[in-house]
Amino acid sequence: MTANTHLGPQRIVCLTEETTEWLYLLGQESRIVGISGYTVRPRRARAEKPKVSAFLSAKIDKILDLQPDCVLGFSDLQADIASQLIKAGVQVTVFNQRSVEEIFSMLYQVAAMVGQAEQGLARITQMRAQLQDMAKAAASFKRRPKVYFEEWDEPRISAIRWVSELVGIAGGDDCFPELAAQSLGKNRILANDEAIIARAPDIIFGSWCGKKFRPEQVAARTGWQDVPAVRDAQLFEIKSADILQPGPAALTDGVAQLHHRILEWAKTHS
Repeated sequence: MTANTHLGPQRIVCLTEETTEWLYLLGQESRIVGISGYTVRPRRARAEKPKVSAFLSAKIDKILDLQPDCVLGFSDLQADIASQLIKAGVQVTVFNQRSVEEIFSMLYQVAAMVGQAEQGLARITQMRAQLQDMAKAAASFKRRPKVYFEEWDEPRISAIRWVSELVGIAGGDDCFPELAAQSLGKNRILANDEAIIARAPDIIFGSWCGKKFRPEQVAARTGWQDVPAVRDAQLFEIKSADILQPGPAALTDGVAQLHHRILEWAKTHS
């Protein structure tokens, strides 16, 4: 089937990474005229496309100079950027996906916007099948590990909803599922370390929003020496670009890394 390259927007600015990655996967990168400065997937996008935004700020004049016929954003945190562009007459679509199902919905909508609904659905079906395979493998575990996912260290911030859900699919149980429902990081701050220690995580994953996770620093925290994950050296980094972007990476590479570590743990606790 020939690509419907004439359908939908032709000059797209992506204010966050996940839509850029998805359009490249769909073979529609020629439509992209501007990207986020945080983009790392695919790596070649950084060399090929002008960087026009951070997460909470954007170069409005530079975006307008690119004459986009569509700007794709993410979350209420980009509402001010969106408002400025809308007032300047630009079409803006802002997604607010926070769960695995909402990510799939976003992926399908973007694919449809660029005339690639069929290809998008095929890729989504493949991703769903991989997640189902992981969940089936995890169903055989005699015990599921308790997982503490740390999104930031100072203050301690626990996993956002899609990460919490992916931990579950990968075979673990999020230590703080009640916080995962909170969309904003400030509402997922843990009041004290005692709360984490009390839940005795078997595995700790760190993804410190763009800075390197330091397992030795976590292990050295006061009172953490008896936490099972620290005692058994089960502290692992997952890079932010692989898990904290609500797009294809989290549903493929990110969850695969979670599953690998959880599977290794389960083998020694069967």
